[in-house]
Amino acid sequence: MFDLGQSITSTLTPLGEAGLLLTIFALFYIDAIIFPTLPELFTVIVFMVTPTTSFAVLILVTIAIAEFSGFCTLYFLVRYVRVPKVVQNAVSRYCKFLVVKDEKVILFNRIAPMVPFIGAFAAIMKWDFRRCILYTFVGGVAKYGAILALSNLFYVYLSSGLASTVTLILIAIVIAASFVLSLARRKKAPDRCDVDPKGPGPAN
Repeated sequence: MFDLGQSITSTLTPLGEAGLLLTIFALFYIDAIIFPTLPELFTVIVFMVTPTTSFAVLILVTIAIAEFSGFCTLYFLVRYVRVPKVVQNAVSRYCKFLVVKDEKVILFNRIAPMVPFIGAFAAIMKWDFRRCILYTFVGGVAKYGAILALSNLFYVYLSSGLASTVTLILIAIVIAASFVLSLARRKKAPDRCDVDPKGPGPAN
């Protein structure tokens, strides 16, 4: 019988732990600054190659570094360039979909993704940088720490093949739930959300 988990791990094992961690970094960095890469899915796929607690910790540290790097890349890029008025207006209009209008959006984004390119969004909205970094770190560790902890638990109490299947099902549920929650949030749009018409200023 075809074992999806075994097929995946056999393909990725030659990369070694360093290569796998580099892959995780690249995927999360790209997810933060260019386009979505389904990081939840790839997190557990990489974990399945070496399903140990120590490797899970390394994955979590790599995720934190990648998200910090991605956020800072967009944040400071936008802070030091003149953002076109049309982009500022677009961000202001988009903000009407948000239930929370300050840095806490970063935390809500972990549950129901509403704001892409959060680093650029934070710069345009002039959010506090230190608070943004704190929420990025806390949100990332909480979300991916929980995913990795559950994945590790499956491998402890289930056979390897079954654990791989259950883990992939879990991630499919997480992604689907996030999508549904995002749609639900969009239907609860507040009346308005303003952005400073002067646009982003120099970094503090």
